[in-house]
Order: sequence, then C-alpha cells, then structure tokens
Amino acid sequence: MQPIPEDMPSYINTGAAALRKAALNEEAKAYLLSNPPLYRALRKAAERYIGGETLQETLPKVRTENDSGFKCSIEFMGESTDSKTEADEATAEFIRIAERIQADRLDATVSLDLSHIGLAISEELAADNLTSICNAAGPDIEVTISAEGVERTDAVLACYRAHARQFPNLSITLQAYLYRTRRDLADLLQYPGRIRVVKGAFDTPAGHAMPRGPELNRTYLDYVATLFDAAHRCSIATHDPEIQTAVVDLIGDRQPPAANYEFESLYGICTEQLTALKAAGHPAKRYFVYGTEWYLYLCNRIAEYPLNLFRALEDIVG
Repeated sequence: MQPIPEDMPSYINTGAAALRKAALNEEAKAYLLSNPPLYRALRKAAERYIGGETLQETLPKVRTENDSGFKCSIEFMGESTDSKTEADEATAEFIRIAERIQADRLDATVSLDLSHIGLAISEELAADNLTSICNAAGPDIEVTISAEGVERTDAVLACYRAHARQFPNLSITLQAYLYRTRRDLADLLQYPGRIRVVKGAFDTPAGHAMPRGPELNRTYLDYVATLFDAAHRCSIATHDPEIQTAVVDLIGDRQPPAANYEFESLYGICTEQLTALKAAGHPAKRYFVYGTEWYLYLCNRIAEYPLNLFRALEDIVG
C-alpha cells in the first residue's frame, strides 16, 4: 500500500473511506454493470491495476513481467462466496491457473482467499478445495493463502496448519498490524511454507490492531528480522519505501539467501520501486489479479492512495 502523505486534507481521507464503502455497495455495482458507457470508462481505469477479466488476458502480462526478470503471483479475484457451486467454480479456476503456469512454464505462483473457495460456508469445504488446488499445483508451484478479516483469522490459520506439512509450498499471509501476529508468527515458524508479511488493511474492532505509523513500521521490520534470523522463507509485501529501504539494510546485516526472501508489489502500484529493488539484485514479484470483480478492486486502490483518483481520470479520458 502506498503511504498517504501526512498533510493529506481530512476530507480526502473521508472520501477514501466512502470509496471503500462504495466498493461493497451491491446497488452501485449493479448500476455499473447495467450501464455500458460507465462500465467501459471505469474498466479503462481498472486496467492499470488488473491482469484482465480472464486468465487468458492476464497470461501475456505475466509472461512480459517474467521476461523482465520478475516473478509473478496470479489471483482470481473474489471472496466470501455463499454457495458451494460458486466455491467449486472458483476452485476449478485456481486449478486452471496452476495448470497454465505448468504448461506455459511461467515463473509464477497462485494466490487465493480461503473464503473464495468455501470458508464462508464451511471449514471442511474450504479444506477440501484447498487440497485439490495444492494437488494441482504440485511440489513446484507455490500456493499462497491471503489474509482476511480478523473474524476469520483463526479459521484461516487452522486451515493452513492442517495442510502445511503435506504441502511444503503452501504459504500463509500475516498482517503486521494485528496484535495477535507476534504470537501467530512464533507458532508458524515451525511450518515450512513461506510467510508473507503485509501491513494489514481490514477494519478491525477496537483493541485488535495498531494504527499506521512508526510503531507499525517497527513491528513490521521486527517480524522480517525474525524471519531472516530463523532462515525462514518470507515475502516482504509492502509498497512503503521506508520499510523497503530498512529491509534492504537488514538484508545487508543478515545476509539471507536470495531464495529465502522476495519483495512483492501489486501490479500497477509503485512499479518504479520494485524495479529498482530488482535492479539492485533482490528477488522481486508482481502480484496480478484478474476477474470481473475489478470494480471493488479499483475502489480499494484509489481509497488506499486517494491521489490515484487523478491517475484514474487520466486513464479514462486518455
């Protein structure tokens, strides 16, 4: 996530909060889908941040990034499916991603939300579908479980633990802003999968998470240092240039093997920063998403850094 300038006017932050609500507004989404001119205009703005609406549209972009020396992650957008049919269809799509990575010999991984493949319905359904995806990915393709809201953290981590021994290339995401993460990290170090560290962006009840600021940055860096010291595979998934610079300093001190870490950024966000890290010799990864849920994704990208609104307007009229 891009850091919001400290002097950002309060009304900008209010607008960002409104965008997050708009992303979840089903009535607004239905209006967008039924209005072709509006749909086409906003799709142009979303194109900067997504692989496309289909896997077929996304794969050439992944190949281009691979050819430029970037590893990639591919995610079919979606979460909180409320029917087994939808969960099974999403699972089939993730299996197709794994199959295409293998067939096209891409340097890429699979990322997913457990609630997209059934966790919102039952833990058993999510577990069964995750097993199918990991079997399709095999030993050579990493599958990363994304973070979800704090109300699902216990279930997400339980599912990971239940699969991690059988599938060493199954990875997990931890949110640095949650106070519980220090305890979770200590436990998860015993499992072989990569630990992906993000700051965290979900709304949480009072007392569960620390606000953005120096304390969170120090906590994030402490977790990365712990992972380096434990020689555990990790992903530094942040767009914050201060944290990226501090992690580079940690790498100079700890000298972790290049195979043990990677810097990760969302496609279309702070591209120059990740390119510079790669040029300096660090493993770098672009995170692609695709699907028809790009409306929510676009709103969230603008909400995270409200000045992106001007870039979106440029994309629409350009």
